[in-house]
Amino acid sequence: MSPSPASSRRPSILIVDDEAGILDSLRILLKGEGFEPRVALGGKAGLKELETELPDLVLSDIRMPLVTGVEILARARAMDAEMPVVLMTAEADLQSAIRAVNEGAFHYIQKPFRNDEMLTILRRAVEHRQLRAENRVLRQQVARSGGAMRPTGNSKGWLDVLRIAETVAPTEATVLITGESGTGKEVIARYIHSLSQRQDSPFQSINCGALPEGLLESELFGHVKGSFTGAVKDKAGLFTAASGGSFFLDEIGETTPATQVKLLRVLQHREVIPVGATEAEPIDVRLIAATNRDLEVEMQQGRFRSDLFYRLNVIAVYLPPLRQRTDDIMPLADTELARLAADRNEPAKTLSSATREAIESYSWPGNVRELFHALERAVLMSPSSVVEPSALPSRVTERRSEPLVSPDTPPNPTLETIEKAYILWVLSSEGGNKTRAAEMLGIDPSTLHRKLARYGVN
Repeated sequence: MSPSPASSRRPSILIVDDEAGILDSLRILLKGEGFEPRVALGGKAGLKELETELPDLVLSDIRMPLVTGVEILARARAMDAEMPVVLMTAEADLQSAIRAVNEGAFHYIQKPFRNDEMLTILRRAVEHRQLRAENRVLRQQVARSGGAMRPTGNSKGWLDVLRIAETVAPTEATVLITGESGTGKEVIARYIHSLSQRQDSPFQSINCGALPEGLLESELFGHVKGSFTGAVKDKAGLFTAASGGSFFLDEIGETTPATQVKLLRVLQHREVIPVGATEAEPIDVRLIAATNRDLEVEMQQGRFRSDLFYRLNVIAVYLPPLRQRTDDIMPLADTELARLAADRNEPAKTLSSATREAIESYSWPGNVRELFHALERAVLMSPSSVVEPSALPSRVTERRSEPLVSPDTPPNPTLETIEKAYILWVLSSEGGNKTRAAEMLGIDPSTLHRKLARYGVN
């Protein structure tokens, strides 16, 4: 019985061993069983073959001089996270093979092996790869057809964003997402990850503005024991934790020049140096960054490195504010009401016509985040199943037409100007209470303090 790929193409397999006799016998066997074999004599030759052309799967001996089967596994998985790798092992190396399976090898087989046993494992590996590919395609089709995975929204601006996300998701390109606070930048980052070839690997995220520089670098790059006070043991950073997956750097515009230099190195060399270490560690992540600042203005003012900006800005995705996509307000509201009901294990509340009118009329300077916070409050404040306008925050019903920026604001304000105006407005509406304002803004209080200090506000 030969493999049954989805297409008529014979699955390619790279066989790596340091014994020429085994290579010849396996090449003849597998060619007769429907595979397209390539052979490499020794691990070093195996790495070269991987660099030349990626196969559908790899069969490698685990113990070889210079380059071992475990190193072949690591390189193959770094180049293609879905590539099945089967290891051949003598009994003396059985523990190494078991550890390799725990680290991502598809299976191992002991030498000497029976041909039927070998073929069974390899056919399962081919089927496994095909199923993973088919599932990925089906998930992408569901998302593109407006299925449950697709972020809510029907406006032209939002659909344009989704089309860009769906186009770039299968690639490895770095993405920079811009837009005002609360527009859903992490939602789009997760959507890109869910449609990518890395979807079954981790999605890690960090808010670069929520941590001081030293702690941020430890979280990003990791640290070694004793590198600073409190470093009682080695710790892997989030770049390492996201191996094989995607890493979302939110508020990257808040990073210091020193951190920007280190991030540039990560993008250039695909490696990190933990705090206090001297040896670099290779990483395999897809980077997605986001900012509510205008980074071109930040570059002109010397606060953001231009070389890092151009490395990040390979694919630019701009998220329009909610006031420019009013067609999305009610679909978003209905989705959030359903989520709140599910979380509380109770029937979903509905909005009265007056409440819907108030919600649609308000400008939502805090965007989707402000809408969701207002709805959560309204649900909690409503004793009945119908939410009336009185349950909404007063600003929604009393300040619908209040401009976000003052009359003396210059035309075509930057994102930073709009952000500053909104933050000051929220702070004022919360009576100057910074803790409540930070909660309303959806940011860490320390981030709010830094922003206010930058604006010169006490």
